[in-house]
Amino acid sequence: MPAFEITSILVLALAAWWWLDSIKARDICILAVKSACSRQGVQLLDDTVAIAALSMARAEDGRLMLQRRYGFEYSTSGTDRRRGTATLLGHTLVSLDIGFRPVEAYPRAD
Repeated sequence: MPAFEITSILVLALAAWWWLDSIKARDICILAVKSACSRQGVQLLDDTVAIAALSMARAEDGRLMLQRRYGFEYSTSGTDRRRGTATLLGHTLVSLDIGFRPVEAYPRAD
């Protein structure tokens, strides 16, 4: 098999992995944001999040991982629109901010 075909297959496989990984991360973020909005008594508008930033960051154990920051809009009264952000490190939610009310998305069982 020529090198061009092998390279093409590898590029397509990498693109497919990237796409599936991004969808999984977005779905995790949507569930976390919906849950946090529900607990705070606000309405998540459009039931979705949008990627705002993509970077590399180190996890607590020192591994280099993909960090995604998502933006979303919510309403406190049904007539206003406010912005919030959620950050995932890999597939783990590390921060969630609903306006001036930071929320711990998953309470820790320490």
